[in-house]
Amino acid sequence: MRQILKNVKEKLVSKYRKNTNSKKTKRFKSRIKARIRKNRQSISKNIDNFFDWVKGAELIELKECNTNEDPVRPELDNVFRRSYGRKIFGVKYGGEIHAVMCFAYTNKIPKDVDEMDKLSHDAYLQSAQRDQNIGQIAIAYTVWSKKKGGGKLIVKEVFKKIKKSNHLNRLVTLSPLTEMATKFHTRNGAQLLQINETTQNFEYKIL
Repeated sequence: MRQILKNVKEKLVSKYRKNTNSKKTKRFKSRIKARIRKNRQSISKNIDNFFDWVKGAELIELKECNTNEDPVRPELDNVFRRSYGRKIFGVKYGGEIHAVMCFAYTNKIPKDVDEMDKLSHDAYLQSAQRDQNIGQIAIAYTVWSKKKGGGKLIVKEVFKKIKKSNHLNRLVTLSPLTEMATKFHTRNGAQLLQINETTQNFEYKIL
């Protein structure tokens, strides 16, 4: 009799443990599914927000920019960035500027900022004697973004603008010798032209 009661007790305990584990497993699976659903919703929302801002963004010419935000060449003031036909472009969305790219226009590829200054000055003087179109090469000497995707977007929009230009036939960078600059431009489709003493030049092919 004792043995029978013992067997019954063991079966009940085993059944209880089984049921308990099953409930825990179900609760665990339920939590996992809920978390996956939440993550999917979050990812979907982020993607929607990203495409909304990309579609609504526009490329505009700026009269000035906050040079303190420039991670590449903060020492160049707005007077420099607007002299001799140089331009500042920004990606605007929701009334704010989310990415900035600064250009000089030359007829040769500069190896440093001083040479770019001289070459853009020469191109500016030459244009005054001809058709007012400054240089044949757009030199992007700094770019930064305050919003994810902004850097890539401004490169794309500037590229479109240059393709529509009647006098510009090349888009070349004057970039610092950093891994970040190399990754940024190569990921966006540029090819390395040359490595200089303090800079490097990448080119975006205009087809």
